[in-house]
Amino acid sequence: MSCKAETRDTEIILATTTSTYDSGLLDELLPIFKEEFGYSVKPIAVGTGEAIAMGQRGEADVILVHSRKSEDEFVAGGFGTERYDVMHNDFVIIGPEEDTAQVTGLDAAQAYTAIAGAEALFTSRGDNSGTNKKELSIWEEAGIIPEGGWYLETGQGMGATLRIADEKNAYTMTDRGTYLAQQESLILIILVEGDQILFNPYGIIPVNPEKHPGLGINYLGAMKLVEFITGQKGQGIIREFGKEKFGQPLFYPDIIK
Repeated sequence: MSCKAETRDTEIILATTTSTYDSGLLDELLPIFKEEFGYSVKPIAVGTGEAIAMGQRGEADVILVHSRKSEDEFVAGGFGTERYDVMHNDFVIIGPEEDTAQVTGLDAAQAYTAIAGAEALFTSRGDNSGTNKKELSIWEEAGIIPEGGWYLETGQGMGATLRIADEKNAYTMTDRGTYLAQQESLILIILVEGDQILFNPYGIIPVNPEKHPGLGINYLGAMKLVEFITGQKGQGIIREFGKEKFGQPLFYPDIIK
């Protein structure tokens, strides 16, 4: 066996969202996984849309994403073998403390209506990520096509979009985990939360090796990562992650409570 093949067998390529990366969760999970199972994981942090596309092209062994409809379509199309529940958190709408659009206390669709009506600056990731897909579904729920000078698409991940929104004192929508991880450097505050439409579940899906027989998909390694991240130890790490620093977890495990 060549050295390259040996490396491939012990390396797992994980296409995942920027939220799992920017929050620091992977920094907690992956070293322990390597210690226990012997696999090195190479995370590639992109939006959910691009992570799913990487899986479809056979450029990843496993995907960890948060857009349930797209995940189900990925499995139904034969690109993934099965979706496994991992964890959830929620989205929040943040903005300037003076809340010029007066969204505090509204539900998500009402808040978007108020932001559009006031033409208050709103930053969107605009990157086909799970967060972007959720944001667009809320604009649709509100019956609004967001466009004009007040609506800024960054084309960047959650961390970068948060920083841009903060610099411009704008509204945006973010997963709670990334917001809490960066809260110390932000002036924007949470204004809208708790709406059922803002629920944000994450799933892990091994890429189907039969779709890409010539690419050497590391299915065995992918299943070991699934076993770890949905098992007692991985779920326990998720449950505790962020508690000490933020007083609350950044994600909530779906398998253990």
